[in-house]
Amino acid sequence: MNDIALSRSLTADLIALEGLYGAKNYKPLDVVLTRGEGVHVWDVEGNRYLDCLSAYSAVNQGHCHPKILEAMVAQASRLTLTSRAFRNDQLAPFYEELCALTGSHKALPMNSGAEAVESAIKVARKWGYEVKGVPAGQAEIIVAADNFHGRTVAIVGFSTDPQSRGGFGPFAPGFKVAPYGDAAALEAAIGPNTVAFLVEPIQGEAGVIIPPAGYLKRARELCTEHKVILILDEIQTGLGRTGKLLAEEHEGVEADLTLIGKALSGGFYPVSAVLSNSEVMDVLHPGEHGSTFGGNPLACAVARAALRVLTEEGMIDNAARVGDRLQASLAAIGADSVKEVRGRGLMIAVELHAEAGGARPVCEALQARGLLAKETHDHTIRIAPPLILTDAQADWIAEQFDAVLQ
Repeated sequence: MNDIALSRSLTADLIALEGLYGAKNYKPLDVVLTRGEGVHVWDVEGNRYLDCLSAYSAVNQGHCHPKILEAMVAQASRLTLTSRAFRNDQLAPFYEELCALTGSHKALPMNSGAEAVESAIKVARKWGYEVKGVPAGQAEIIVAADNFHGRTVAIVGFSTDPQSRGGFGPFAPGFKVAPYGDAAALEAAIGPNTVAFLVEPIQGEAGVIIPPAGYLKRARELCTEHKVILILDEIQTGLGRTGKLLAEEHEGVEADLTLIGKALSGGFYPVSAVLSNSEVMDVLHPGEHGSTFGGNPLACAVARAALRVLTEEGMIDNAARVGDRLQASLAAIGADSVKEVRGRGLMIAVELHAEAGGARPVCEALQARGLLAKETHDHTIRIAPPLILTDAQADWIAEQFDAVLQ
């Protein structure tokens, strides 16, 4: 048996093992990856692909960035975990650098994006009771329709996606849903017990849905007027993905709580954070909230390196420039199956007409041409390559879409 046949057997065997022993909570493309570098990944057969998902924007800096790897290895050889029962020498510099970069007063380190969201919910409720004076147990948080903030029971409880919610109730009360992008509906939803408005600047999982111009600015005004905390979930949109450090900068707004994660570690380690002003974050006191791994020295060292390479290597400006180029090239394809091309920076979506047969076959055809992208909500293909993408690589992506869609 030749090497190619052996490799294909390995692919099939690994997929079969997943099916045998793994929970069936994902439906990935049938490619088994083994190595990554920059914008490219390789499968166990040796085939190279351009990664147009970046692990849902966790690998903004590119796969296995050498400077982040160096920081991780160095710290792993010294100290990995202390818990927060003791201090470590990486946490304070991480706080300082993160707050200076984002203009924040305080930071709360966690591990996953969902943990950051849960943390923000707890902080907002406590602020509502202790600062705003909401009656005990009556705090209400407004969320947007078609949101995606994670998979915990509390979070899926305020999702409007039946697949996310179905079979997981009963759910926690205290959440109200308003249409996304509708400032008038947001204003109507605010009541005396409203403590926060939680929203994505761009809805990623919903299909890269960009709200109308002025929506976030008006939301900021309404929250200030009614003494409501504005929470922006920037776990996917933040850290350069949209061509700005944070997507809130496109409308010149500042949230009271900003949630970041994913690219905060460049894909090396689970790291997230809640960024805040002092008034809101200072409602937390020792013993009220925490995480064994949150703020551990390995996470902090990795995150510090990830932030340095993101800013020092010009990745944010590159995302804006190359993203405009790629979006324009995709929009120029003009295939009958394409309903809309939309995006900001290197967060782009190609939405197909419902009668086009779905996005999954397109993603499989792109895979055969050496490009990995993923469908969302049946008819939309999300495109989010690492922020180090070159002009030539952007043009090549557009060429593959052109070939498949035409």
